Amino acid sequence: MNYAVELIDLTFRYPDGTEALKGVNLQIEPGERVAIIGSNGSGKTTLLHHLNGLLVPSGGEVRINGEKITKKNLDEVRMKVGLVFQDPDDQLFAPTVEDDIAFGPRNMGLSRQEVEERVARTLEILNITNLRDKSPDNLSGGQKRLVSIAGVLAMEPEIIALDEPTSNLDPRSASSLMHLLFDLNRDMNITLIIATHDVDSVPQYASRVCVMHEGEIVMQGTPEEVFTNTGVIRESNLRPPRMALLMESLHEEGLPVCNPYPLTIKAARVEILKLVGKKVKEHNRSCM
Repeated sequence: MNYAVELIDLTFRYPDGTEALKGVNLQIEPGERVAIIGSNGSGKTTLLHHLNGLLVPSGGEVRINGEKITKKNLDEVRMKVGLVFQDPDDQLFAPTVEDDIAFGPRNMGLSRQEVEERVARTLEILNITNLRDKSPDNLSGGQKRLVSIAGVLAMEPEIIALDEPTSNLDPRSASSLMHLLFDLNRDMNITLIIATHDVDSVPQYASRVCVMHEGEIVMQGTPEEVFTNTGVIRESNLRPPRMALLMESLHEEGLPVCNPYPLTIKAARVEILKLVGKKVKEHNRSCM
């Protein structure tokens, strides 16, 4: 089968000699939601920058829909793979939000009518029509993040790669953004690849998790499979999600918590109610 993304023995060395990627192999199927987690310097950003040809591999190759990225097909690849940078200011440069969103479609050679339709549709999808005529310089951090995503979305890519999308956002804005990305994946079948060290949000949206450490993928699997292996998580300078830490603490106190531990608030609530129910029944029996 043709994977949406396939990395084959991918290596990359920066000019100063830093070896950022060390033989990375990864296959991502169309429509997957993949989280790439790792501490700062683990290679997450470098990996993302290879997905649309922003960086050229030192060794190995990157394939999009089964086709190796080369200089000849770079423009085509960048229409298929949208990259959202960690800092929106690195992506926003036009005088108005509308101009910023229209930049990509215009450079695709689309008609004026098609560009206008895409801009209007994207503004509506992201619920930022009210920002259309504003300067990006006057937007909040959360608004800039949405506009940077809008500029990518307007090109109607098959794959969107995002670098730390919730960084510097307040909790409510971060939650809203992740729900939005989940909806885009569900409704438009867009493949999502999200690099982050925010392990608490990962179990809520990711179908697969890849752990990076010192330029290598050291483990991958479902959120349950990955976060159950606390040794690998901690060796990679990460921590399990807070809900798993809570359950681990309750287990150490002698409570019969299920294993693997719940990773989300919803799952933890169900488990805690079970534990409370058991304690109530034990109490009632002891009083009889």
